[in-house]
Amino acid sequence: MDDGRLHFPATARNREAIAEVLEPLLPQRGLVLEIASGSGEHLCHFQQQFAASHPLLRWQGSDPDPLHRRSLQAWADALDLKAMEEPLDLDATAVPWPALDPALILCINMIHIAPWAACQGLLAEAGRQLPKGGQLVLYGPFVEPSVPTSPSNEAFDASLRSRDPSWGLRSLEQVS
Repeated sequence: MDDGRLHFPATARNREAIAEVLEPLLPQRGLVLEIASGSGEHLCHFQQQFAASHPLLRWQGSDPDPLHRRSLQAWADALDLKAMEEPLDLDATAVPWPALDPALILCINMIHIAPWAACQGLLAEAGRQLPKGGQLVLYGPFVEPSVPTSPSNEAFDASLRSRDPSWGLRSLEQVS
């Protein structure tokens, strides 16, 4: 789109499933901070979907890529999202982060398409930034020791690692 909005097709395929899991975890008020927002479509969709049921929530995305931050802002502007804060230039590996006071941190499809240091930074900063009882919500493919990895996820992992050896599906045990 020539107004800066990027479109990632996977968003339309998974946003409702993510929203279903996210809804009961949302606090009634405070900041929902998304790490690695990409196009911004997920966060904008959730802000629209939960505006009536959670009117006191503020939403803020972040991404180290200026094109992604521009896209998030363009989506928020196009949809007239009043509870959307300006996107942050935030790199998960650059710890410590500034004090942001989030009530919930959301991270969709980042930790497998980033170096392990990004996951470590995310986990460390979630522990530092979130209040007691605050939630870190992750979405993406994981390897589980007691669950066979599907052939498609094995191929996806191999493809990621061929592009960058520091990328790849993460073990749920490592992340938790």
